Amino acid sequence: MTRPIRRLLPLFPAALLALATTACDRPADKPDAPASSQPAAGADSMVSHDAAPGQPAGWQDDTPRPEMQAQVVLERLGFAPGVIDGTLGLSTHNALRGFQEAQGLPVTGELDEATKAALARAGAIPATREVTIPADFAAGPFAPLPKDPSEQAKLPGLGYASLDEKLGERFHTTPDVLHALNPGAPPFAAGAKIRVPNIGADAIDPATIEDAAWRQTMASLGVGSQQPAAARIVVSKKAGTLKAYDDKDKLIALFTVTTGSSHDPLPLGNWKIYGVDHNPKFHYNPKLFWDVSDKKPAALLPPGPNGPVGVVWIDLSKPHYGIHGTAEPQTIGRAQSHGCVRLTNWDVARLAQMVSQKTKVTFVA
Repeated sequence: MTRPIRRLLPLFPAALLALATTACDRPADKPDAPASSQPAAGADSMVSHDAAPGQPAGWQDDTPRPEMQAQVVLERLGFAPGVIDGTLGLSTHNALRGFQEAQGLPVTGELDEATKAALARAGAIPATREVTIPADFAAGPFAPLPKDPSEQAKLPGLGYASLDEKLGERFHTTPDVLHALNPGAPPFAAGAKIRVPNIGADAIDPATIEDAAWRQTMASLGVGSQQPAAARIVVSKKAGTLKAYDDKDKLIALFTVTTGSSHDPLPLGNWKIYGVDHNPKFHYNPKLFWDVSDKKPAALLPPGPNGPVGVVWIDLSKPHYGIHGTAEPQTIGRAQSHGCVRLTNWDVARLAQMVSQKTKVTFVA
Protein backbone atom coordinates (compact mmCIF):
# COMPACT_ATOMS: atom_id res chain seq x y z
CA MET A 1 0.00 0.00 0.00
CA THR A 2 1.49 3.32 -0.99
CA ARG A 3 1.74 6.18 1.41
CA PRO A 4 -0.90 8.88 0.76
CA ILE A 5 0.21 12.26 -0.53
CA ARG A 6 1.28 14.49 2.33
CA ARG A 7 -0.18 17.95 1.89
CA LEU A 8 1.93 21.06 2.22
CA LEU A 9 1.35 24.82 2.17
CA PRO A 10 2.82 27.55 -0.18
CA LEU A 11 5.36 30.33 -0.02
CA PHE A 12 4.13 32.86 -2.56
CA PRO A 13 4.27 36.67 -2.78
CA ALA A 14 0.92 38.20 -3.51
CA ALA A 15 2.36 40.54 -6.15
CA LEU A 16 3.72 37.59 -8.08
CA LEU A 17 0.88 35.18 -7.48
CA ALA A 18 -0.86 35.82 -10.77
CA LEU A 19 2.43 35.28 -12.58
CA ALA A 20 3.27 32.17 -10.55
CA THR A 21 6.98 32.87 -10.76
CA THR A 22 7.52 31.05 -7.47
CA ALA A 23 5.62 28.86 -5.11
CA CYS A 24 6.07 26.35 -2.39
CA ASP A 25 3.92 24.69 0.10
CA ARG A 26 1.11 22.47 -0.26
CA PRO A 27 -1.69 21.81 -2.65
CA ALA A 28 -5.09 20.93 -1.27
CA ASP A 29 -7.19 17.84 -1.59
CA LYS A 30 -7.50 16.17 -4.98
CA PRO A 31 -9.55 18.57 -7.14
CA ASP A 32 -11.67 18.33 -10.17
CA ALA A 33 -9.65 19.57 -13.15
CA PRO A 34 -10.59 23.10 -14.24
CA ALA A 35 -12.54 23.19 -17.47
CA SER A 36 -10.24 25.94 -18.75
CA SER A 37 -7.27 23.57 -18.76
CA GLN A 38 -9.03 20.67 -20.47
CA PRO A 39 -8.21 20.40 -24.16
CA ALA A 40 -10.82 17.79 -25.06
CA ALA A 41 -10.32 15.00 -27.53
CA GLY A 42 -9.90 17.32 -30.50
CA ALA A 43 -6.40 18.19 -29.33
CA ASP A 44 -5.37 14.68 -30.39
CA SER A 45 -5.47 15.82 -34.00
CA MET A 46 -2.42 17.97 -33.23
CA VAL A 47 -0.28 15.03 -32.07
CA SER A 48 2.94 14.52 -34.03
CA HIS A 49 3.04 11.80 -36.66
CA ASP A 50 6.66 10.82 -37.14
CA ALA A 51 8.08 8.72 -39.94
CA ALA A 52 9.56 5.32 -39.15
CA PRO A 53 13.31 5.28 -38.39
CA GLY A 54 15.31 5.69 -41.56
CA GLN A 55 12.33 7.02 -43.52
CA PRO A 56 11.92 10.62 -44.75
CA ALA A 57 9.76 12.86 -42.59
CA GLY A 58 7.01 13.16 -45.20
CA TRP A 59 7.07 16.93 -45.05
CA GLN A 60 9.71 19.63 -45.04
CA ASP A 61 10.12 22.77 -43.03
CA ASP A 62 9.26 25.96 -44.92
CA THR A 63 12.68 27.45 -44.06
CA PRO A 64 15.91 26.22 -42.43
CA ARG A 65 15.79 26.51 -38.64
CA PRO A 66 18.86 24.61 -37.37
CA GLU A 67 18.72 25.89 -33.78
CA MET A 68 15.01 25.15 -33.37
CA GLN A 69 15.49 21.77 -35.02
CA ALA A 70 18.20 20.94 -32.47
CA GLN A 71 15.87 22.02 -29.65
CA VAL A 72 13.08 19.81 -31.00
CA VAL A 73 15.33 16.75 -31.22
CA LEU A 74 16.87 17.38 -27.78
CA GLU A 75 13.44 17.57 -26.18
CA ARG A 76 12.24 14.42 -27.93
CA LEU A 77 15.29 12.62 -26.48
CA GLY A 78 14.55 13.83 -22.93
CA PHE A 79 16.96 16.78 -22.71
CA ALA A 80 14.61 19.71 -22.35
CA PRO A 81 15.55 23.08 -23.88
CA GLY A 82 12.80 24.88 -21.96
CA VAL A 83 10.92 27.25 -24.25
CA ILE A 84 11.47 26.20 -27.87
CA ASP A 85 12.31 29.45 -29.61
CA GLY A 86 15.20 28.80 -31.99
CA THR A 87 17.63 30.53 -29.64
CA LEU A 88 20.56 28.79 -27.97
CA GLY A 89 19.91 30.23 -24.53
CA LEU A 90 20.54 29.03 -20.99
CA SER A 91 18.11 26.09 -21.03
CA THR A 92 19.27 24.86 -24.44
CA HIS A 93 22.93 24.95 -23.38
CA ASN A 94 21.95 22.89 -20.32
CA ALA A 95 20.10 20.45 -22.57
CA LEU A 96 23.14 20.14 -24.82
CA ARG A 97 25.36 19.39 -21.82
CA GLY A 98 22.99 16.68 -20.67
CA PHE A 99 22.79 15.12 -24.13
CA GLN A 100 26.56 15.25 -24.53
CA GLU A 101 27.08 13.62 -21.14
CA ALA A 102 24.62 10.84 -21.96
CA GLN A 103 26.29 10.25 -25.34
CA GLY A 104 29.85 10.24 -24.00
CA LEU A 105 30.73 13.36 -25.98
CA PRO A 106 32.88 16.28 -24.77
CA VAL A 107 30.56 18.32 -22.55
CA THR A 108 30.75 21.77 -24.09
CA GLY A 109 27.13 22.89 -23.99
CA GLU A 110 27.57 24.01 -27.60
CA LEU A 111 25.97 22.79 -30.79
CA ASP A 112 29.31 21.58 -32.17
CA GLU A 113 29.82 19.23 -35.10
CA ALA A 114 30.05 16.06 -32.99
CA THR A 115 26.80 16.96 -31.25
CA LYS A 116 25.06 17.77 -34.53
CA ALA A 117 26.07 14.35 -35.86
CA ALA A 118 24.77 12.61 -32.73
CA LEU A 119 21.47 14.49 -32.90
CA ALA A 120 21.12 13.63 -36.60
CA ARG A 121 21.09 9.94 -35.68
CA ALA A 122 17.66 10.51 -34.10
CA GLY A 123 16.23 10.80 -37.62
CA ALA A 124 15.00 13.35 -40.12
CA ILE A 125 12.90 15.51 -37.82
CA PRO A 126 11.88 18.94 -39.19
CA ALA A 127 11.92 21.87 -36.80
CA THR A 128 8.24 22.69 -37.37
CA ARG A 129 5.02 21.19 -38.64
CA GLU A 130 1.57 22.52 -39.52
CA VAL A 131 -1.54 21.78 -37.44
CA THR A 132 -5.17 22.79 -37.62
CA ILE A 133 -6.55 24.20 -34.38
CA PRO A 134 -9.50 22.03 -33.25
CA ALA A 135 -12.71 23.79 -32.29
CA ASP A 136 -12.89 22.22 -28.83
CA PHE A 137 -9.28 23.16 -28.07
CA ALA A 138 -10.04 26.76 -29.01
CA ALA A 139 -13.32 26.92 -27.09
CA GLY A 140 -11.93 28.33 -23.84
CA PRO A 141 -13.12 29.93 -21.66
CA PHE A 142 -10.23 32.40 -21.63
CA ALA A 143 -9.92 35.36 -19.27
CA PRO A 144 -7.13 37.33 -17.55
CA LEU A 145 -6.55 36.33 -13.94
CA PRO A 146 -7.12 38.81 -11.12
CA LYS A 147 -3.98 39.53 -9.10
CA ASP A 148 -5.67 39.26 -5.69
CA PRO A 149 -5.58 35.68 -4.30
CA SER A 150 -8.95 36.17 -2.65
CA GLU A 151 -10.44 36.97 -6.06
CA GLN A 152 -8.63 34.04 -7.67
CA ALA A 153 -10.16 31.76 -5.04
CA LYS A 154 -13.63 32.59 -6.38
CA LEU A 155 -12.84 31.23 -9.84
CA PRO A 156 -13.62 27.66 -10.98
CA GLY A 157 -10.06 27.28 -12.26
CA LEU A 158 -6.88 29.23 -12.95
CA GLY A 159 -6.90 28.62 -16.69
CA TYR A 160 -5.29 30.27 -19.67
CA ALA A 161 -5.84 33.93 -20.39
CA SER A 162 -5.99 33.40 -24.15
CA LEU A 163 -5.88 30.81 -26.92
CA ASP A 164 -2.43 32.15 -27.81
CA GLU A 165 -1.17 31.25 -24.33
CA LYS A 166 -2.76 27.80 -24.46
CA LEU A 167 -1.21 27.10 -27.87
CA GLY A 168 2.16 28.27 -26.57
CA GLU A 169 2.06 25.70 -23.76
CA ARG A 170 0.78 22.98 -26.10
CA PHE A 171 3.83 23.41 -28.34
CA HIS A 172 6.35 24.27 -25.61
CA THR A 173 6.96 27.80 -26.75
CA THR A 174 5.51 31.30 -26.39
CA PRO A 175 2.79 33.21 -28.26
CA ASP A 176 5.47 35.52 -29.67
CA VAL A 177 7.32 32.56 -31.23
CA LEU A 178 4.09 31.18 -32.70
CA HIS A 179 3.30 34.52 -34.32
CA ALA A 180 6.85 34.75 -35.66
CA LEU A 181 6.36 31.33 -37.25
CA ASN A 182 3.09 32.57 -38.79
CA PRO A 183 3.79 36.10 -40.03
CA GLY A 184 0.79 37.94 -41.36
CA ALA A 185 -1.65 35.32 -40.12
CA PRO A 186 -4.99 36.47 -38.68
CA PRO A 187 -5.62 35.97 -34.95
CA PHE A 188 -5.44 32.29 -34.02
CA ALA A 189 -8.86 30.66 -33.95
CA ALA A 190 -10.61 27.34 -34.42
CA GLY A 191 -10.01 25.86 -37.86
CA ALA A 192 -6.88 27.91 -38.53
CA LYS A 193 -3.85 26.10 -39.91
CA ILE A 194 -0.67 27.27 -38.18
CA ARG A 195 2.99 26.34 -38.09
CA VAL A 196 4.29 25.16 -34.69
CA PRO A 197 7.47 23.68 -33.19
CA ASN A 198 7.56 20.01 -34.10
CA ILE A 199 7.49 18.62 -30.57
CA GLY A 200 7.01 14.86 -30.29
CA ALA A 201 6.65 12.13 -27.67
CA ASP A 202 3.11 13.50 -27.21
CA ALA A 203 0.98 10.41 -27.88
CA ILE A 204 -1.19 9.27 -24.97
CA ASP A 205 -2.33 5.71 -24.37
CA PRO A 206 -5.60 6.12 -22.41
CA ALA A 207 -5.23 2.64 -20.96
CA THR A 208 -2.14 3.74 -19.01
CA ILE A 209 -3.61 6.94 -17.50
CA GLU A 210 -6.64 6.24 -15.32
CA ASP A 211 -7.30 9.85 -14.34
CA ALA A 212 -9.32 11.34 -17.21
CA ALA A 213 -8.69 14.92 -16.07
CA TRP A 214 -4.95 14.27 -16.01
CA ARG A 215 -5.11 12.77 -19.51
CA GLN A 216 -6.72 15.98 -20.70
CA THR A 217 -4.05 18.10 -19.04
CA MET A 218 -1.29 16.01 -20.60
CA ALA A 219 -2.88 16.38 -24.03
CA SER A 220 -3.20 20.13 -23.51
CA LEU A 221 0.54 20.25 -22.76
CA GLY A 222 1.67 17.92 -25.54
CA VAL A 223 3.12 15.38 -23.09
CA GLY A 224 2.89 11.69 -23.92
CA SER A 225 2.18 8.82 -21.56
CA GLN A 226 5.25 6.78 -22.53
CA GLN A 227 8.11 8.08 -20.40
CA PRO A 228 11.16 6.29 -18.94
CA ALA A 229 11.21 5.45 -15.23
CA ALA A 230 13.57 7.49 -13.05
CA ALA A 231 15.30 5.59 -10.24
CA ARG A 232 16.83 8.79 -8.88
CA ILE A 233 16.85 12.51 -9.62
CA VAL A 234 19.51 15.06 -8.73
CA VAL A 235 18.83 18.80 -8.50
CA SER A 236 21.90 21.03 -8.73
CA LYS A 237 21.69 24.51 -7.26
CA LYS A 238 24.83 25.67 -9.11
CA ALA A 239 23.87 24.25 -12.50
CA GLY A 240 20.15 25.00 -12.15
CA THR A 241 19.25 21.57 -13.49
CA LEU A 242 17.34 18.44 -12.57
CA LYS A 243 18.89 15.23 -13.88
CA ALA A 244 17.03 11.92 -13.99
CA TYR A 245 18.78 8.55 -13.99
CA ASP A 246 17.41 5.06 -14.65
CA ASP A 247 18.01 1.96 -12.53
CA LYS A 248 21.33 1.37 -14.34
CA ASP A 249 22.40 4.92 -13.42
CA LYS A 250 22.21 6.12 -17.01
CA LEU A 251 21.28 9.77 -17.51
CA ILE A 252 17.88 9.69 -19.22
CA ALA A 253 16.61 13.27 -18.89
CA LEU A 254 17.64 16.79 -17.93
CA PHE A 255 15.45 19.79 -17.17
CA THR A 256 16.43 23.38 -16.38
CA VAL A 257 14.87 24.42 -13.06
CA THR A 258 14.57 27.30 -10.64
CA THR A 259 15.79 26.20 -7.22
CA GLY A 260 15.22 28.92 -4.62
CA SER A 261 16.49 32.31 -3.47
CA SER A 262 18.66 33.93 -0.80
CA HIS A 263 15.60 34.03 1.48
CA ASP A 264 14.57 30.44 0.81
CA PRO A 265 17.61 28.49 -0.40
CA LEU A 266 17.37 25.02 -1.85
CA PRO A 267 17.38 22.54 1.08
CA LEU A 268 20.43 20.40 0.30
CA GLY A 269 20.32 16.71 1.14
CA ASN A 270 18.46 13.51 0.36
CA TRP A 271 14.67 13.47 0.27
CA LYS A 272 11.82 11.11 -0.46
CA ILE A 273 8.85 11.55 -2.74
CA TYR A 274 5.63 11.21 -0.75
CA GLY A 275 3.35 11.46 -3.75
CA VAL A 276 2.44 13.20 -6.99
CA ASP A 277 -0.62 15.44 -7.17
CA HIS A 278 -2.02 16.20 -10.63
CA ASN A 279 -3.98 19.42 -11.20
CA PRO A 280 -3.48 20.47 -7.57
CA LYS A 281 -5.41 23.04 -5.62
CA PHE A 282 -3.23 25.43 -3.62
CA HIS A 283 -3.34 26.60 0.01
CA TYR A 284 -2.23 30.23 -0.09
CA ASN A 285 -1.00 31.08 3.43
CA PRO A 286 0.60 34.56 3.72
CA LYS A 287 2.33 33.56 6.98
CA LEU A 288 4.63 31.32 5.00
CA PHE A 289 5.89 34.13 2.75
CA TRP A 290 8.66 36.42 3.87
CA ASP A 291 7.53 39.11 1.41
CA VAL A 292 3.78 39.09 2.16
CA SER A 293 2.05 40.71 5.13
CA ASP A 294 0.64 38.24 7.66
CA LYS A 295 -2.50 40.38 7.68
CA LYS A 296 -3.41 39.20 4.20
CA PRO A 297 -6.16 36.55 4.22
CA ALA A 298 -5.42 32.92 3.46
CA ALA A 299 -7.13 31.42 0.43
CA LEU A 300 -7.73 28.07 -1.21
CA LEU A 301 -6.93 28.55 -4.88
CA PRO A 302 -8.50 26.36 -7.57
CA PRO A 303 -6.36 24.22 -9.88
CA GLY A 304 -5.16 25.20 -13.32
CA PRO A 305 -2.06 25.79 -15.43
CA ASN A 306 -1.85 29.41 -14.25
CA GLY A 307 -1.95 28.44 -10.57
CA PRO A 308 1.06 29.03 -8.29
CA VAL A 309 2.30 25.44 -8.67
CA GLY A 310 1.07 24.84 -12.21
CA VAL A 311 -0.27 21.43 -13.14
CA VAL A 312 1.78 19.18 -10.83
CA TRP A 313 2.95 19.10 -7.23
CA ILE A 314 5.56 16.41 -6.41
CA ASP A 315 5.47 16.24 -2.63
CA LEU A 316 8.79 15.82 -0.81
CA SER A 317 9.70 14.65 2.70
CA LYS A 318 11.08 18.12 3.45
CA PRO A 319 8.13 20.06 4.95
CA HIS A 320 6.74 22.81 2.70
CA TYR A 321 8.93 21.82 -0.25
CA GLY A 322 8.08 20.20 -3.53
CA ILE A 323 8.76 20.05 -7.25
CA HIS A 324 6.13 21.81 -9.33
CA GLY A 325 5.15 23.73 -12.45
CA THR A 326 4.73 27.42 -13.20
CA ALA A 327 2.54 29.86 -15.09
CA GLU A 328 5.60 31.67 -16.50
CA PRO A 329 7.75 29.18 -18.46
CA GLN A 330 10.14 31.86 -19.74
CA THR A 331 11.29 32.59 -16.16
CA ILE A 332 12.62 29.10 -15.45
CA GLY A 333 16.30 29.22 -14.57
CA ARG A 334 16.14 33.00 -14.24
CA ALA A 335 13.58 34.15 -11.65
CA GLN A 336 13.83 33.09 -8.00
CA SER A 337 11.49 30.74 -6.16
CA HIS A 338 10.64 30.29 -2.49
CA GLY A 339 12.93 27.29 -2.12
CA CYS A 340 10.97 24.77 -4.18
CA VAL A 341 12.10 23.31 -7.49
CA ARG A 342 10.13 24.81 -10.37
CA LEU A 343 9.86 23.66 -14.01
CA THR A 344 7.74 24.55 -17.01
CA ASN A 345 4.30 22.94 -16.90
CA TRP A 346 5.16 20.62 -19.79
CA ASP A 347 8.46 19.55 -18.21
CA VAL A 348 6.96 18.87 -14.79
CA ALA A 349 4.12 16.92 -16.43
CA ARG A 350 6.72 14.77 -18.14
CA LEU A 351 8.69 14.36 -14.92
CA ALA A 352 5.50 13.36 -13.09
CA GLN A 353 5.23 10.37 -15.45
CA MET A 354 8.83 9.37 -14.68
CA VAL A 355 8.94 9.40 -10.87
CA SER A 356 7.30 7.39 -8.09
CA GLN A 357 7.60 7.02 -4.34
CA LYS A 358 10.57 4.74 -5.05
CA THR A 359 12.51 7.49 -6.84
CA LYS A 360 15.38 8.87 -4.75
CA VAL A 361 15.80 12.65 -4.62
CA THR A 362 19.04 14.50 -3.93
CA PHE A 363 19.56 18.27 -3.79
CA VAL A 364 23.20 19.35 -4.19
CA ALA A 365 25.00 22.69 -4.08
